[in-house]
Amino acid sequence: MDKPLVESRDARGVVTLTMNRPASFNALSEEMLLALQAALDALADDTSVRAVVLAGAGKAFCAGHHLKEMIARPELDYYQKLFAQCARMMLAVQKLPVPVIARVHGIATAAGCQLVAQCDLAVASTEARFAVSGINYGLFCSTPSVPLLRNVPPKQAMEMLVTGEFIDAQQAQASGLVNHAVAPDQLDAAIERLVAAIVAKPRVAIAMGKELFYRQREMGIEAAYQLAAQTMAANMMEGCALEGVTAFTEKRKPAWAPHAS
Repeated sequence: MDKPLVESRDARGVVTLTMNRPASFNALSEEMLLALQAALDALADDTSVRAVVLAGAGKAFCAGHHLKEMIARPELDYYQKLFAQCARMMLAVQKLPVPVIARVHGIATAAGCQLVAQCDLAVASTEARFAVSGINYGLFCSTPSVPLLRNVPPKQAMEMLVTGEFIDAQQAQASGLVNHAVAPDQLDAAIERLVAAIVAKPRVAIAMGKELFYRQREMGIEAAYQLAAQTMAANMMEGCALEGVTAFTEKRKPAWAPHAS
């Protein structure tokens, strides 16, 4: 029996989702998109989950769409449905109430680079390489450009999109595509440190903050401030904030309940 397309491992509320088709460099086939969607949907209402790590099995993170599968059906309706399906999966990453961290090694190309950009955080091996390479095959990476432009300065994003050339992990970090670039043997340790810092904080505050972060980014500044003020007021009514502020005034560490909500 084939192994699942996406393997899920839960270690005390830190869920690792591993794309598991190494022979195809974890290409985003129709089946892979559906499997990722199902895995993300299954976590959406699970309050025991504190963080999600998205990884790829084998030599690469993700090589983007499954081009052989795509070219086999040269139909506009099929392509529209495929890219809509991909967009739903990408948005499911953003809609999760907990941070999603990309664990990047090998290549992350086209929609694979899009997936890195779509994650809330990303840690890459120094051996990782990134490209939105569709233009090399006559296909401008339009959908990958959406999260790419929301991570990378416009001129750097445009250069990647119109040349299709690779950037290395250090360039990806400098441009804002990834948070950290570390030696390959330090990749998991770097992710563990990041996860530890996240799970030490109240889940409800992070969930409220993540939703606000993405909503206000698309607004004008006045509307963003109004929404942010409403969110902070609601956050202050949560027990975790009351305990945290009280602890600060009393010069002690906050005593948050596990999975504070």
